[in-house]
Amino acid sequence: MTDRAAIDDVLNALAEEFDLLGDWESRIQYVIDLGRELEPLPDADRIEANKVPGCAAQVWLTSRGDGERLAFRADSDSAISKGNVALLLRLYSDRTPAEILAFDARAALDRLGLPQALTRQRANGLNSMVGRIRETALAAG
Repeated sequence: MTDRAAIDDVLNALAEEFDLLGDWESRIQYVIDLGRELEPLPDADRIEANKVPGCAAQVWLTSRGDGERLAFRADSDSAISKGNVALLLRLYSDRTPAEILAFDARAALDRLGLPQALTRQRANGLNSMVGRIRETALAAG
């Protein structure tokens, strides 16, 4: 399986899960549940440099690379933002910078219907999270 196929498989699985949930209340609850599964971010990583600007809540995002792939960790003080970033980590973590930059996040999130289910401010925050991930990939690539 190519790396591109792997990221598409994750997106397809998420889309199927969202379709099964039906209404937006169930989908938002699912996103919140994804956030509950995140490992807590150590206090040492909850620093200003790791904050994602443009989010309604505080969101911290860190990355590490092994020379080829980037892995991300994140946390938030908001259940919905934490769930949103957890969803993004499923799509982006353990990918190469080239994969991250080639992936159309806007189309993926639209396919899931997530931006339409969020307030404008939270949708902007989601876009800011994607922007930070892409900036990290650009710097690493």
